[in-house]
Amino acid sequence: MGEIRVAIVGVGNCAAALLQGIEYYRRNPAESMGLMHPVVGGYRPWDIRVVAAFDVDERKVGRPVERAILAPPNCIRPICPDLPPTGVTVQMGPVLDGVAPHMADHPADRAFRIARAEPVDVARVLRETGAEILVNYLPVGSEEAARHYARCCLEAGVSFVNCMPVFIVSDPEWGERFRQEGIPCVGDDVKSQVGATVVHRVLARLMAERGAVLERTYQLNTGGNTDFLNMLERDRLRSKKISKTEAVQSVLPEPLPSENIHIGPSDYVAWQNDNKVCFLRMEARGFGGAPIEIEARLSVQDSPNSGGVAVDAIRVCKVARDRGDAGPLLAISAYTMKHPPQQMPEPEARARIEAYLAQGR
Repeated sequence: MGEIRVAIVGVGNCAAALLQGIEYYRRNPAESMGLMHPVVGGYRPWDIRVVAAFDVDERKVGRPVERAILAPPNCIRPICPDLPPTGVTVQMGPVLDGVAPHMADHPADRAFRIARAEPVDVARVLRETGAEILVNYLPVGSEEAARHYARCCLEAGVSFVNCMPVFIVSDPEWGERFRQEGIPCVGDDVKSQVGATVVHRVLARLMAERGAVLERTYQLNTGGNTDFLNMLERDRLRSKKISKTEAVQSVLPEPLPSENIHIGPSDYVAWQNDNKVCFLRMEARGFGGAPIEIEARLSVQDSPNSGGVAVDAIRVCKVARDRGDAGPLLAISAYTMKHPPQQMPEPEARARIEAYLAQGR
């Protein structure tokens, strides 16, 4: 089938998990554990090849990407850290609003440090490297920076897989711009493979299907990676909270009043590193108004948990490019993202993806 030429913006924990995971499956081609779809349109995970990478941290810019993913403040649990040379050097992107000011108040091995380098022309790099898809792993709250990279994709004819909560693919105006340029895109805000949002959605939908009425719920998350550190600045959380809350509200027969639902990051616990812990509570009424309560604790390695989802989003996007499709890809966005253009229950989204892929057989 050939390769899928990918550029990455944000060489952090998620990028590190994605690249190490791709190499892991390349070395273990019979392994299907951790993959929702081992083959997508004829493409396997190791068909994804990184051809360009952008970051702003001084420990990553100018270094080979296979070394940059091991540099602080990255802290993932190793999957396959001894990557072969890629021939790709991390290039300096525009900072814009990509680094929260409070990062300077935290130790260098835990926080971002801006490189003293001139930003490159991103669109030019995308064209020169032959990138087909740009995967956006910018920090939460990087509204201006995310839009800058989306504009560069439009200019260079590159697809946009938006894994962070800035509403671009789900914004009708942005979606139409990609459609008019003949470019498929996927977004916004990547789900984990088995993460807090997916578990919360499944339990909420279960209650509705079994006749119980959900009255109140919360989801509190803690972690020690740069994502959680970044989100200590609450002003950067607006889109994230909307994204996570709508993902759960969308499976309910009637949305809960805002005072009865709280979903979002809770706090940064440095020693947790890339381990994310979710505390979930749901209060409902069943037969005759009898109370039902659920409390759950979920512990996951945060960044690898999104890697198994990203490889599907990237490969379906590539299939769409092969077929000449354009604009927001609704089914794969609903399956892999918290804030897609159109919300769907996971089983429906999966069925629509598989029907789409079957069309080309």
